[in-house]
Amino acid sequence: MNRNRFYIIAVTFVATLGGLLFGYDTAVISGAEKSIQSYLIESQGLSTLIHGLTISSALIGCIIGGLLSGIIASAFGRKKALMVAAFLFFLSAMGSGYPEFLFFERGNPTIGLLLMFNFYRLIGGIGVGLASAVCPMYIGEIAPANIRGSLVSVNQFAIIFGMLVVYFVNWGIASGQSLEWINTIGWRRMFLSETIPAALFGILLFFVPETPRYLSLTNRDEEAFKILTRINGAARAKLIMDEIKGSISHHKSAKLMSFGKKVIFIGILLSVFQQFVGINVALYYAPRIFESMGAAKDASLMQTVIMGLVNVIFTVVAIFTVDKWGRKPLLIVGSAGMAIGMFAISALAFMQIIGIGTLVFIIIYTASFMMSWGPITWVLISEIFPNKIRGKAVAVAVAAQWAANYFISSTYPAMMEFSGGFTYGFYGLMSVLSLIFVWKIVPETKGKTLEEMEGLWEK
Repeated sequence: MNRNRFYIIAVTFVATLGGLLFGYDTAVISGAEKSIQSYLIESQGLSTLIHGLTISSALIGCIIGGLLSGIIASAFGRKKALMVAAFLFFLSAMGSGYPEFLFFERGNPTIGLLLMFNFYRLIGGIGVGLASAVCPMYIGEIAPANIRGSLVSVNQFAIIFGMLVVYFVNWGIASGQSLEWINTIGWRRMFLSETIPAALFGILLFFVPETPRYLSLTNRDEEAFKILTRINGAARAKLIMDEIKGSISHHKSAKLMSFGKKVIFIGILLSVFQQFVGINVALYYAPRIFESMGAAKDASLMQTVIMGLVNVIFTVVAIFTVDKWGRKPLLIVGSAGMAIGMFAISALAFMQIIGIGTLVFIIIYTASFMMSWGPITWVLISEIFPNKIRGKAVAVAVAAQWAANYFISSTYPAMMEFSGGFTYGFYGLMSVLSLIFVWKIVPETKGKTLEEMEGLWEK
């Protein structure tokens, strides 16, 4: 049993490197965004709208990657889809750090160079979109039912840990350097640092198996049974294999709506609410938010690191409670905490009160998200869809998530120009609506096998 547990942990660790890169790639921009604004936007007299679209450009790639994830994961397997993501992460890190490669003169910002930078960020976004869909799917299809929630939540821990690592990397690169150096050289090193974890992820993927559910879907039952046996033991593997074969043969159709519209609707709304509560605004624009509260540049980056540590701690809370307390209670408590945090920040913004109170409520808000909607959304997306439609359904849910993410992140600068209090109040309202949605519609899935989940939608 100890050997089986070690094997599960080792395989999960490799898969979660995709989550770490997801976090690393999306957060690396936080330390570089003001330099990008100075070097590529303001130097050419471009607007804040172009700035917002550039900072969020990777999210268009995330939408594309999310949509492609179903096709790639279903046609070539979960493992090969992750290999494609690893290659895209590496290419994007190289290109974003040196967008002048081949076509442009270094030190001469032009519209063409801006477009090339956005292209490389788009490539990285496709990698993030793939990883965000396939990593939890891979872990969910490998993990035993009784610890599936915890193992998929580890992927969220990896995402947050990747963000925390890059906050430290960005801070380390910028610390003690002049603003001119950061705006010409420092931001490049921030992007190039991602090549190290991307290369490690790509290499380690050669040593992990394909998931037994995918192998069974592609009529490779003997391979599937070997992996199930190694994970669960022979007796349990036989029962799971029978359930998998039953679920595959029971529904000949693999159309998206084979199990009705409700399961797809729930998957999409889980994804949309995860973004509409405003979390990525806090992640992408964290240093700028703290600077607007009166912190110096070095202090704002350090406060971002503190927030990253809070994120890690409360994601660990989710890992240890999701399979004990269940998915719904954590989501409901998290929604309530997020609403309190955002409405308080909104009130402080309307009253133009800037101080430690704002930082405290940002921490309450992010802590509430990290113990609930951060990891639990991915747990539910990895497990609520039946085997036959999982690849397609996860792709739709993840694409919806990234579309919502893009909308929220790209509109944030313009919304803040209109009213900070209104902006944070909107995110607070979304937190309240997310609570009602979970309470009324989302089913509890704790402890059920992926095959038992189909019964929820057939009733």
